[in-house]
Amino acid sequence: MAKEKTLAAVGLFAGIGGIELGLKASGIETELLCEIEPGACAVLEKRFGGVAIHRDIRTLRSLPRVDLVTAGFPCQDLSQAGKTAGIKGRNSGLVGEVFRLLSRKDCPRWILLENVPFMLRLGGGHAMRFLTDTLEDLGFRWAYRTVDAMAFGLPQRRQRVLLLASRTEDPTEVLFHGDASPVLVDANRAKTFGFYWTEGIRGLGSAQDAVPTLKGGSTIGIASPPAIWFRRGKGFIGLPDIRDAERLQGFPADWTLPAENALGRKGFRWKMVGNAVSVPVAKWFASRLLNPQAFKTSELVHPYDGGAWPSAGYGLNGKSFAVNVGTWPQRKPFMPLDEFLQYPVAPLSLRAIQGFRKRAEASSLRFPDGFLEAVKVHEERMRKAEAGERKAVGCRS
Repeated sequence: MAKEKTLAAVGLFAGIGGIELGLKASGIETELLCEIEPGACAVLEKRFGGVAIHRDIRTLRSLPRVDLVTAGFPCQDLSQAGKTAGIKGRNSGLVGEVFRLLSRKDCPRWILLENVPFMLRLGGGHAMRFLTDTLEDLGFRWAYRTVDAMAFGLPQRRQRVLLLASRTEDPTEVLFHGDASPVLVDANRAKTFGFYWTEGIRGLGSAQDAVPTLKGGSTIGIASPPAIWFRRGKGFIGLPDIRDAERLQGFPADWTLPAENALGRKGFRWKMVGNAVSVPVAKWFASRLLNPQAFKTSELVHPYDGGAWPSAGYGLNGKSFAVNVGTWPQRKPFMPLDEFLQYPVAPLSLRAIQGFRKRAEASSLRFPDGFLEAVKVHEERMRKAEAGERKAVGCRS
């Protein structure tokens, strides 16, 4: 009996291989990786041994014969946290290299683009219009959906847009099946509160019993992990370990250790984890790609009439349509953050908590009951700890 042929893929802007690891779990093998960042390449070489790695998409002349090309292209110019230069910015504009490779007649059946949901609103939706118009000009039919990593049981609130296109297949048959109700956490019963200590003036990225979206940190590798308020007792505010951050993206702990060994710096591990695609999201996508179903639920569809794009939609015969499906295609058992964490949590430093408290007190934001009091308690705790350390150093000198 002949062995069933598995699908083959190419991963452009592969990062640390989140998409590729999710595809592999469903039997889709990657034949070529493209990544320029040295630390990420060290991870790919270790974790995907034997797969060829091309270092710069700008010098990649053509694609091998595969079924799927994936591209989690740079989001710096599209994200709300970035400079929002737009789809033609220095970094995000590299998606044009993907279109260059796809302009050939002999191209893969599927192309998957992944990026941040802010691009649906940036410039009144210009970024998405550029992507979809270009795909249509190349002869592709497209569909997209915003998907939340929390739907797959991870205690991280992280939404990403999956834009799928094909010249021969119908992408609506892949993306739009499954629409589960999100897990709603009662703020009064939550045991933890994840938040960004670098914010606090105009807004606060936060989540109950989870962390907000993991970020890439600075361009020079300075880590920017979210803080966690543990509500038991007098409370404690700390930072998760990098190994738990990897797990929050669906990777095994120490997945990015090869980068630290290669670069000699731990901060870049946070940057790579923050920029990665959540593995369970890619695994879900792969399962749907392998098992498409006709999408004929007309009552969920209505014309898109311009401006900011809806969270899901598709194009047909030069027209665009919104699809009324949520960001949770399924609902896996949810593990609260305090139960999920496996590694020691480091206390948020005195300098960091002082800066956050000042911003929070100067703002008009609303915070959970007891939160600002816990911030002050933690600040005092860290002040005493630092004073004790200085005294101990003085005694030894």
